[in-house]
Amino acid sequence: MPLATKATVKGLEPREVSELGYDMVLGNTYHLFLHPGHELIARFGGLHRFMGWDRPIVTDSGGFQVFSMGHGMVADEIKARPPRAAMGGQERAGKVLAIEEDGVRFRSHLDGSEKLLRPETSMEVQAALGSDLALVFDECTPFHVDREYTARSTQRTHRWLDRCLRWHADHGPPDQLVYGIVQGGVHEDLRVASARAVAASGCDGIAIGGSLGADKEEIYRVTGWATAVLGGRDELRPRHLLGIGEVDDLIAGVELGIDTFDCAMPTRLGRHGMALVPDPEHRWRVDLGAARWRDSHEPIMEGCPCPACAAGHPRGYLRYLLKSRELTALRLLSIHNLAFLSRLMADLRHAIAAGTLAETARALRNGVAPQG
Repeated sequence: MPLATKATVKGLEPREVSELGYDMVLGNTYHLFLHPGHELIARFGGLHRFMGWDRPIVTDSGGFQVFSMGHGMVADEIKARPPRAAMGGQERAGKVLAIEEDGVRFRSHLDGSEKLLRPETSMEVQAALGSDLALVFDECTPFHVDREYTARSTQRTHRWLDRCLRWHADHGPPDQLVYGIVQGGVHEDLRVASARAVAASGCDGIAIGGSLGADKEEIYRVTGWATAVLGGRDELRPRHLLGIGEVDDLIAGVELGIDTFDCAMPTRLGRHGMALVPDPEHRWRVDLGAARWRDSHEPIMEGCPCPACAAGHPRGYLRYLLKSRELTALRLLSIHNLAFLSRLMADLRHAIAAGTLAETARALRNGVAPQG
């Protein structure tokens, strides 16, 4: 599902997103809580009417933003940058002040005002937004924190899960589903225990969260610990992998038993001049801003049926638009990238139904273009 972080999939109209084959988008509770505010969106009739999207909407809980403000983004951990909360120690906007049993106190990145986000607050905001699927409030721990901290945080996340479910049972919209979130860092016993605790909570679906590891191998291993526990014959609740969307990660995730994914990657790459193509050696992407495309008559991707490729624009033209900072290029590449992933997921769904998942996954990994 594409990210509609601030009530929009960046650069695209809702009609365009649905026509590319997407059934759901994901809105960001943290950002919509700060601006324009869930009360205002509720006065518009909820997030569906506010943004003009008539299909299902998932809202996250704000837990990932707690992680990014307190510990840094995933790229920060992998590159061994210091935690953001430790940089300088000054009181600044976008800073976690305390992660406590009651909730998280932080300074807004918009105006520096102090806010408190509690499990009940997160659910109240998501109820006001009117999303179809709400995620419980959690702390998204990075892989580099020690086991003791991870264990304490995971237990607190489970207590927050109970509080979210109680609030929702008493006050939540009756037709809004609630997903629990598995945490536990990169520790097998903590991940397995968390998966079991979330499964036992009675939530409607199960999301796997947290920073899953330092490299692909570890990410898949940690994900597999959770899905193995959740893979019983009678377990029909959907499984969602939070924040994952690279081509190889989607293929591996489906093979591990994940049902749905969300990620900013396809539109973010588009805004940086990158197009998804069937090229595993270069991470399934090409930089159309590179100098070598200046005189190129090649399309974005040969044989691609997406609206951006069907328009017939050569790579040389797109490079010119990118260098001229024209928004048209960013829109075209975002459309192409979303269309590429839509076809990829359609191929994987078809392969599951046909009993050919292993063969299809192998072909996609080897650079066969998704057909949709």
